[in-house]
Amino acid sequence: MTKPSLFRSVFLAMAILLAAPLHAGGTKLPEVAGVTWLAGSAVEGGMILGRAEPGTGLELDDAALRMATDGHFIIGFHRDSDDPVRLAVTTPSGNERTVTFSAGQRTYDIQRIDGLKRDHVTPPQAVLDRIGADSAAVRAARSREEAGSQRILNGEPRQPHYGIDIAAPRGTPVTAPAGGRVTLVRDLYFSGWTILLTHGLGLNSAFLHLDSVTVAEGDEVARGAMIGTVGSTGRSTGPHLDWRLDWQGRRLDAALVRTQLADGS
Repeated sequence: MTKPSLFRSVFLAMAILLAAPLHAGGTKLPEVAGVTWLAGSAVEGGMILGRAEPGTGLELDDAALRMATDGHFIIGFHRDSDDPVRLAVTTPSGNERTVTFSAGQRTYDIQRIDGLKRDHVTPPQAVLDRIGADSAAVRAARSREEAGSQRILNGEPRQPHYGIDIAAPRGTPVTAPAGGRVTLVRDLYFSGWTILLTHGLGLNSAFLHLDSVTVAEGDEVARGAMIGTVGSTGRSTGPHLDWRLDWQGRRLDAALVRTQLADGS
């Protein structure tokens, strides 16, 4: 179970400050016995925050949905959410209801960059081996938990850019947007010095291209605590912070939810 003392600021910020209307696929979120909708909308890269009454059971696509001890839960929608998701709600009295969410579709910017050196598009095997090890480390870090633009390089589609880039001078302090636990501190090939924070309920933040880090794996940090400084490590063209959010492996748009995490108490 998630510890409310550690993750309280996440939920308060989300419940109070999310500006998006309570809509799912352009329609009002349905009333569901045992569930209160607090914030958010069903849109690609977005999320919904809810609270279940004590004793209520939740399943998302036939898998138990993580809940905090006070009943808060999150439903996140990947950048490319083509398939609807089903939320099954079982009240303490045994009543059941299934709600289907179809994420609102978005149009993303596609940047075409040609004329790059071949090894800048498809790295040599030694670098690919390192990238594979980096990816394994990131996956392992995300498993320890208790937007959207895409580039085409030399005609070859690359993975979409899942974060938001915030330009800032080298050495600018980077602080935690909400309380959490550090699950990864590592110098990665693409993203340079990288920190992963888990905020609970499957929600993770990643901070890329850092110049320095001030935390270690396993540290618990409070909202506003300094975790590193802005840099340009890894594959980067200049000092900036690349901030990313994911929920249970689904890439979220940090630009949509950043106010949720920035101003909680």
